[in-house]
Amino acid sequence: MDGSVVTVVLFAALLHASWNALVKAGPDKYLITLLVACGAGLVSLPLLPLLAWPARDSWPWLLASACCQVIYYRLLAAAYRHGDMSQAYPLMRGAAPLLVALASVPLLGERLHWLQDVAVMLICGGVLTLTILRGASVGADTAANREARRRATFYALLNAAVIAAYTMIDGIGVRRSGSPAAYTLWLFVLTAVLLLLCSTQRWRELPAYARTHVRVMLVGGGGTLASYGLALWAMTLAPVAAVAALRETSILFAAVIAALFLKERLAPGRILAVGLIACGAIAMRLG
Repeated sequence: MDGSVVTVVLFAALLHASWNALVKAGPDKYLITLLVACGAGLVSLPLLPLLAWPARDSWPWLLASACCQVIYYRLLAAAYRHGDMSQAYPLMRGAAPLLVALASVPLLGERLHWLQDVAVMLICGGVLTLTILRGASVGADTAANREARRRATFYALLNAAVIAAYTMIDGIGVRRSGSPAAYTLWLFVLTAVLLLLCSTQRWRELPAYARTHVRVMLVGGGGTLASYGLALWAMTLAPVAAVAALRETSILFAAVIAALFLKERLAPGRILAVGLIACGAIAMRLG
């Protein structure tokens, strides 16, 4: 994978971890998720007239991805409502690239270099090991804590399948669009509209919440737009599975953010997991 593509994907990973931290830190996980999605749509909307429309062949994929994105945001809020970022985030982001790698061969006909295969396994193994270590480091193992962790794990794993699905869909759609930038902007506009239509029961609360969290809406929305837009651009130049796996190094950034800003405890044993992820990133660069 070209060095410039690796750099862009790593920057996208940092942005992704950052806006997820904003969601986790929000008092109402669903409303803050809704604001981030709407912020991305608002940032995208005025830019649409500046770009050509995506090619007709890409629109079915675009609509399918928007539907998946709505499910993704709802599951994201549910996972963070029940578990720590350092528990849910690795599961969501760690399992997804493995699913993408397994599906990309029969669906996209892509063959990874053997070193990239190793990188995928290292990155996935690292983030999943980080989750196992997280579970082992929890102090008070009460029935309520176990149930919360169980729910967070369920929502996170379910979301991993959704992430894998929209990654595959967008990997195909963006290549058919003829304009990765336009495809990305339309995706976030459509996602915001659909998410609002699915959230009618919270409409009355949204305006007041938006006024008090307008900075989060714009910063988080811009962050998710830039993060995924850069990843989609990278997918036009490199295998989808390779980009998906490298992007999940965001778990490294998420771990630091969770420790420094969210005050979540990071056990020393996580050095093993971090080392696996770092080796995976190096292998992806060399592949």
